[in-house]
Amino acid sequence: MRVLLADDERLLVDTVADGLRKLAMAVDVCYDGEAAIERLGVNRYDVAVLDRDMPHRTGDEVCRWAVQSEVRARILILTAAAGIRDRVDGLSLGADDYLTKPFAFAELAARIQTLARRPSVGAAPVLEHDGIVFDIPRHRAFRDGRLLDLTPKEFAVLGVLVRSAGSVVSAEELLEKAWDEYADPFTNAVRVAVMTLRKKLGDPAVVHTVPRVGYRLGAG
Repeated sequence: MRVLLADDERLLVDTVADGLRKLAMAVDVCYDGEAAIERLGVNRYDVAVLDRDMPHRTGDEVCRWAVQSEVRARILILTAAAGIRDRVDGLSLGADDYLTKPFAFAELAARIQTLARRPSVGAAPVLEHDGIVFDIPRHRAFRDGRLLDLTPKEFAVLGVLVRSAGSVVSAEELLEKAWDEYADPFTNAVRVAVMTLRKKLGDPAVVHTVPRVGYRLGAG
């Protein structure tokens, strides 16, 4: 999944971003509301985590803009205000969830994963395709009942391929969905990740290269 973190507490947001990347999420960060709107207008995110008290444009303003612009990302509001009225106000803007500071990283990560797999976002909790079971809530993947020992990036790449349900996925699309905005478009990271993923999936080959087009998941 791809996540946007927007918060002016730089140390906090950078630390959270590092933790989410270890869970195979592609994470972009920004530190003010204007930058958040810019990124939401350009990139496709599954979840956007917005601090309510950002400079230039508040999290409330960003959330209101996202709803009016029909941005598909689920919105999670962060705030130091813990009162019931504050929660109601935040949710009334169109946010999908609300978390008060300070928070436990594990709870934030769980809320992000829950939001990203809601049916309207288009992802089921457990996906299956050609003997591969992709278990999103438990962060596990199996092939023919065998648990796969995948790195976070391999897990993310496999997730994109499983969701494609046999359709061809370009290297550019994999780069967009499994890496963050700072990924070098000329990098060979996609090719390397697919190569190591193939080895861990084993025989018979299930990830196939479509020359000059991309990759697809399926038997034969």
